[in-house]
Amino acid sequence: MAKKQPKSAQLDIGISLEHREKIVKGLSALLADSYTLYLMTHNFHWNVTGPQFNSLHNMFMTQYTEQWNALDIIAERIRALGFPAPGTYKEFVKLTSIKEVEGVPTANEMVQHLVTAQETTARTARSLFELVGDANDQPTADVLTQRLNVHEKTAWMLRSLLAE
Repeated sequence: MAKKQPKSAQLDIGISLEHREKIVKGLSALLADSYTLYLMTHNFHWNVTGPQFNSLHNMFMTQYTEQWNALDIIAERIRALGFPAPGTYKEFVKLTSIKEVEGVPTANEMVQHLVTAQETTARTARSLFELVGDANDQPTADVLTQRLNVHEKTAWMLRSLLAE
């Protein structure tokens, strides 16, 4: 009796199983970085204090709301490629390249942590382009381009708050 192929192997969208597996591995890391960034931003929204409270509180809310919506886009691309999306803290901790912040930093430290996390997430997205190009996977390239635009712009805006 022939061994039954996993459903992900049966998918025929013009991208090989080998390429889809590698792309999903990268997208899973991007999802983990994005979720970790979301949590960090939401945490800072709740806990920011000081003279910049109102502007940072509102800015962080805008950022974590955008990030929350992006999580679905990334996870659904993983699903469209035929694989389950990671969705637990345990999986995200293993996959993320963003260091967790302990305690409650000052407002300026929060901004610096977010700059670093935004840049880290941008690097994770950028690292997938060669693989995605080799696989001729335009939908994933589109997701990556959109995410890069947001992370690079947000990092720039946050860095601007730290300029003297």
